[in-house]
Amino acid sequence: MDPTNGNDAHRGWDSDFEKFRSVDRSQILSSLLKNYPDASGSERASWKRNVPSLQNEVGEVVRIDTDSGAFTAILEYELPMESRRPDVVLLLNDDVVVVELKGKSYPSDADIDQTHAYARDLMCYHRDCHERTVHPVLVPTRMPRGGALSERDVRICGVDELDALVAKLSARRDMKPLIARSFLSAEAYRPLPTLIDAARRLFFSQRPPRLWRSAANTDAAVEAIQKVAAEARRTRTRRLVLLTGVPGAGKTLVGLRVAHSAVLDKLREAGGGAPAVFLSGNGPLVEVLGYVLEGAGGGGKTFVRPIKEYVRRYGRNVRSVPPEHVIVFDEAQRAHDRARAADTHRIGMDAARSEPEYFIEFAERVPGWSVVVGLVGSGQEIHTGEEGGLGLWERAIAQSPRGGEWTVHGPEPVAGIFRNLDFRTETALNLDSTIRTHRASRHHEFVGMLVERSPGPPEKLQALSEKLRGDGHDFRVTRDLERAKSYLRERYGENPGARFGIVASSRDRDLERFGVANDFQSTRRVRFGPWYNDDESEEKGFSCRHMRDCVTEFGAQGLELDAVLLAWGTDFVLRDGTWSNEKARKYKKTGHSEIRDPWRLRANAYRVLLTRGRDAHVVFVPRLSELDETWEFLLACGFRELRRSPAAARQTRREPPE
Repeated sequence: MDPTNGNDAHRGWDSDFEKFRSVDRSQILSSLLKNYPDASGSERASWKRNVPSLQNEVGEVVRIDTDSGAFTAILEYELPMESRRPDVVLLLNDDVVVVELKGKSYPSDADIDQTHAYARDLMCYHRDCHERTVHPVLVPTRMPRGGALSERDVRICGVDELDALVAKLSARRDMKPLIARSFLSAEAYRPLPTLIDAARRLFFSQRPPRLWRSAANTDAAVEAIQKVAAEARRTRTRRLVLLTGVPGAGKTLVGLRVAHSAVLDKLREAGGGAPAVFLSGNGPLVEVLGYVLEGAGGGGKTFVRPIKEYVRRYGRNVRSVPPEHVIVFDEAQRAHDRARAADTHRIGMDAARSEPEYFIEFAERVPGWSVVVGLVGSGQEIHTGEEGGLGLWERAIAQSPRGGEWTVHGPEPVAGIFRNLDFRTETALNLDSTIRTHRASRHHEFVGMLVERSPGPPEKLQALSEKLRGDGHDFRVTRDLERAKSYLRERYGENPGARFGIVASSRDRDLERFGVANDFQSTRRVRFGPWYNDDESEEKGFSCRHMRDCVTEFGAQGLELDAVLLAWGTDFVLRDGTWSNEKARKYKKTGHSEIRDPWRLRANAYRVLLTRGRDAHVVFVPRLSELDETWEFLLACGFRELRRSPAAARQTRREPPE
């Protein structure tokens, strides 16, 4: 089978065992390079080193069992709805073997966990693996002979012992052998039915607290979207549903409730799997959701997936049909334009389209009817190429050859954008007016005025901050980082369930020397699932409550804490009454994306960082003269300075000797 066939799953090579052992290795290497031209030098070196060994081991299996020549060997197979690739997948009689090779003598815990996760995801999300055993096998290629062992159900052996292990695993012959064409089909993605049930039970019955903390009543919005889906099925039409709301209004919760809804099972056409999916381009949000929902199995990915992987799967295979009738697109106003999509999804500009164009076309492939739900925030465009807004969705429908099949549903404020399309106003789709609390609305208004280029008058901002304080939300400020940390530890010392941590702008140049690790290397190591969810008792100490690791606007967007410690940087400072980003780390033009308005991206970054806390925001302003005006302005706007507590003063006072 040709690995480049656009209608099948992506992989580097596949053939039966007989062909794999006898073909010239250069042909295999050529196929791998053709299908993965962006492979790193280390990957290419690994292929050259390991392909001959694999051919030899497969040949030994054929020699031991002459009937095994029809088994299938697949190299560099992309897991369903993933970009991860195990080195080798072997299709035997009844079973599947996933082989990961590491150029070392003994495996690490990470190697074992990686191999185990490959097998888990095949069992949970591949249609042909639901009723078969998937064996994870880890091969340290320098492992001495006779050192085979098993850990976490992962078999570990040297490369010379792989043939005997595969021959042993292929002995069971109770089922029909797996057919490569079926296994490699682009339609093979299908979450395990029991996994769907477990994910729903966890989400709705146990209500993971980090997902259900919003006090907002989201019932009306969920019911409105379900009603639109039912109408779309009845009329065999396509619908775009836009749900608007300020940060923290409950948009994510609505999207997750819709994606997990069993009501949609009654609407879907023939076929199994989940009827809906929640997609997000926010990597940290996807990681946190998976971490919270992993108790249901399958790594918590049954209903939640990255946008990037969805585009990769269905953008590459033009005749592949998404299994879900309802697609929830998180932060629809930040969907990538054509240039940004070309860079993000590694597509040439000639073939690239905007993300709305992709998803409108994907939805049109679904038989009969489909609904795209766009969750729409405001003022959160923090990447270049995200400034196109909802106009990209309007153009995607207007330019589609099947645009006449579409009806757009949304609140009145967005109606003007879609005035040339069939638009229906739904008041329940505006969380600001239907389920948003007064406190949160005022919070959004306060921050919006604060970060405007020439910010609102301090008197008005102070009045708003006083109203917010009366509603229970505190804005504090200090020039002492340790004092800020002490305040949060003291405030939440008797509430182990509370979450608080350090956030800062990614473009600041100076915070590192004040003890805030907002540099790229430090922030890229943060594990967002544990950071947002673990408590301080966890041995590895990843919890945000330790206030050691820092997340930037990219790690904070779409997520909330009870309180945040915001380290204010010199990338956004007040100069003569106007916010300046002159000292920010500059954006570098990458690929085809243009930097349209770096100042607006900085303002939006601080808008995000100032809306992450439910109860409080404590702002640390370093003692730098260029931040003095910013410090005075925050005080004038109602940020209350943290004072040293009497207890802390006594602890640090030098007592005279007795």
